[in-house]
Formats: sequence, C-alpha cells, structure tokens
Amino acid sequence: MSEIERLKFEEFLSRLRFDDRDLIPAIVQDVNDHTVLMLGYMNAESIRMTLEKNKVTFWSRSRQVYWTKGETSGNFLELVDIAADCDGDALLIKANAFGPTCHTNKKSCFSWLLAE
Repeated sequence: MSEIERLKFEEFLSRLRFDDRDLIPAIVQDVNDHTVLMLGYMNAESIRMTLEKNKVTFWSRSRQVYWTKGETSGNFLELVDIAADCDGDALLIKANAFGPTCHTNKKSCFSWLLAE
C-alpha cells in the first residue's frame, strides 16, 4: 500500500491548517536536483491559481496581492506537484525552475550557511 494519498482539490484544502491570516507556508523544491529554492505563503486562492496556471503563485504578505513567481523576471516555477505535511500546516511544492529563483539572481533563496 502506498503511503501517498492523492486527494481532490476540496478535500486537500479541507485538511490544511491555515494560520490566522488564512495562509500556509510553502517550500518550493527543484524537482530535478532537489534544491530547496524558496519559501512563500499561499492561501486557498493562490493554490487554486497555481493549479490553473501551472505556475507557482503566492500571496504577498507585504504587498497584499497575489504574485506569480517569474511574472517580472521571467524566471517561472512550473508546477509539478503539491504535497502537504502530516499536520497539514506546511506545503512542499515541487517545480521546474526556469532561471534563478532568488531576486538576488541565485538559484536558491537559501544561500547563507551558518558557520561554526
């Protein structure tokens, strides 16, 4: 028996635990080399938009608008899969990255490593 449970959109959403602003953190991972690319926040509508456009779309907490990664840079994240963790309070999005993901022109937004 597979440990992966595939759910239709409404049931998937019903299992998610959004925060008090109706947001959930979403980590984006490169489907090919498994690099963690970025962290963004999504709500139910941005998840729906991501599925419809096949491009990862977030809710901007600072600007209070929806934004599709790459809409200004052209460095889109093409959706491959969306998974929720066992508690339903975080998402893992696997994507094909077209160009650097970070606004600093790096592949990943996670480019600082703690030195000991």
